[in-house]
Amino acid sequence: MCDICNLRRRDLFKTALGAAAASSLLRPTATLAQAPSPEITRGEAADIREFIVRGGHVLTMNATRGDLAPGDVHVRDGAIVAVDANINAPNAKVIDARDMIVMPGFVETHWHLWSTALRGVIRGDDPKFGYFPTTLRVGPHCTAKDAYISVRLGVVEGLLSGITTVHNWSHNTRTPDYADAEIQALKDTGVRARFSYGWGQDLPLTSMMNLVDLARVQRQWGQSGAMLGIGACLRSPTPGARGAVPVDVLKQEVEGIRKLGLPMTMHAGAKGLVDVLAGIGALGPDMLLVHPQGMSEQERKQVADTRSPYSTAPVIEMSYSAVRSGYIQYDELKQLGVPMGLSIDSSAASASADFFNIMRALMWSDWQRSGAPSRLKPQRLVEMATIEGARLLGLGDVTGSLEPGKRADIILVRKMDVNMAPVMDPYYSLVFSGQPSNVDTVIVDGRIVSMGGKTTSIDLDKVVREAVTSALEIRGRMT
Repeated sequence: MCDICNLRRRDLFKTALGAAAASSLLRPTATLAQAPSPEITRGEAADIREFIVRGGHVLTMNATRGDLAPGDVHVRDGAIVAVDANINAPNAKVIDARDMIVMPGFVETHWHLWSTALRGVIRGDDPKFGYFPTTLRVGPHCTAKDAYISVRLGVVEGLLSGITTVHNWSHNTRTPDYADAEIQALKDTGVRARFSYGWGQDLPLTSMMNLVDLARVQRQWGQSGAMLGIGACLRSPTPGARGAVPVDVLKQEVEGIRKLGLPMTMHAGAKGLVDVLAGIGALGPDMLLVHPQGMSEQERKQVADTRSPYSTAPVIEMSYSAVRSGYIQYDELKQLGVPMGLSIDSSAASASADFFNIMRALMWSDWQRSGAPSRLKPQRLVEMATIEGARLLGLGDVTGSLEPGKRADIILVRKMDVNMAPVMDPYYSLVFSGQPSNVDTVIVDGRIVSMGGKTTSIDLDKVVREAVTSALEIRGRMT
């Protein structure tokens, strides 16, 4: 490397260190200038309705507001009332966010939560023990209670990992009881969510999903405000594949769901599938497509022209479906302006609810394809994980960024953990170094769900033990 390049690198490093040192020197002064409000303890955290997140490195994810270091976020009755430096609110309790990154919670856009407890038996993309062979075999043996327990397990893991909004893609909705059980699990855990009603794993391909009960779910649960949205997930008419839903059945389902005014979603990574959807008028802003793979240039244009959004699950797409569906077409869709968000897909298949790893996986995929490590930048990945995901679910005015008037979905990530320090660029550190274990505090709709990496009101031991018992009972019913 040339001497000039070395000098430039040293100068840049010195500048970064100097800025970090100045920030650390100024931070205590800014914090001490405030009224001596009492700090929140974990024991009382779940019941506090007004507080200030004080002195953190705030990533607002709002292009106009930018970042604050240090900065404060004032929360009252579930809403963000102010984001600024040195907020004076003497009656508010304080969360000390020094040495923390303060940012919106992650927004997950496609997750089969009902199968979380099956991760003990799913084995990669194995012909017999892969995700779909296993869920098709096991799904009929799962009860509504099992669905509740499994959804709860996945959501709690997600919350502790910094995910504050989930899209529960329920493709084992066997009876009305199953739908109610999964929705109740979402409500009991306190996560922000969309529940997409699906079908039972043993539903005949020629039979339509239960649109009557979908309408009932819409009436019964659809008045929950921004904490719970209702949608529908659909079977894919995979061209040339055995076990695909007939196109005429799918068309009837799409028409019925649109009459209800609900959003839809579908796995769409198979080659030729987008063209089939375009042929029956199924594309559009209300159809969230999943797995941006296998598309021709014409199909990508159809997606862009109809303003159809896409959710990418890069860990699954790189490790499972790349062989049959091809590479992740992130850059092609980005160039066309297609809205995109990130997803877990299934923690039973990817083994965890690690959104940091999701960001890394998309970065690695894009870098490998392009050979240009500077193209997909960490800040863009954090945007996809927060504000872009919120917009994908129609929640862009509710969550995804830290702004006055939005609901308080906030996470605090420790900068001084051994795998994170020293943090010079928070976006770079989140994407390259971040792990769920670095998430210190999670706030959903103004309610402090976890603090110090531990839940405030959820009995974690009970959640895990009941999931283990449920999985063993399912196995017993199959033998």
